[in-house]
Amino acid sequence: MTRLLTVLAAIAVLCTTTRAQLIDRVLAVVAGTPITLSDVTATIRFGLAPPSPTGGQPEDAALNALVDRQLQLIEVNRYLPPEPSANQIDADLAQVRARFDSPAAFDRALLETGLSIEQLRGHVRNTLRIQSYIQQRFGGNYEPAEDDLARYYRAHEADFTSNGVVTPYDRVRQEVRRRLVAERTDTLVRSWIADLRRRSDVTILPK
Repeated sequence: MTRLLTVLAAIAVLCTTTRAQLIDRVLAVVAGTPITLSDVTATIRFGLAPPSPTGGQPEDAALNALVDRQLQLIEVNRYLPPEPSANQIDADLAQVRARFDSPAAFDRALLETGLSIEQLRGHVRNTLRIQSYIQQRFGGNYEPAEDDLARYYRAHEADFTSNGVVTPYDRVRQEVRRRLVAERTDTLVRSWIADLRRRSDVTILPK
């Protein structure tokens, strides 16, 4: 608790240094790292987190995504997966830019959220590091058996049907495999994140 109060006091001082600055506030603290309202705002503005699958408030979805992300980063930093290449970072950063109507709109979003291009690039880099870690830990060595693929195909036959005609299994086998691996990985990752939340110091502050 003392550590949390120290973090909150430091944030309060930073956020009130000048009257011209926007008033920020801490929404959560994850293992001593604060997540602020401005973090949530920037995440929504730049599309850095998926929307809520249940149709809830985007602010709540973004905050939960940032909490999960910080927990994942703690694990990633322990094991240091390979660094993404500059080309990978540039490509993903270009995708973020493409979400805006024009370069001017992108620059305006940076200005209004107080996010620098270096900070955004760092966010993209860490996202790639997390993806690399997840692939190594949960998806890299899994090869579904043929029976599992066939079972998945039969259970999701509607997904492979067009104009009332079911595409033969041998023509969609690779897509079936991709989906099965992706679903298994997603299940494992959600279980992993839930475990991280249970054993980590996570404080969500009241609104």
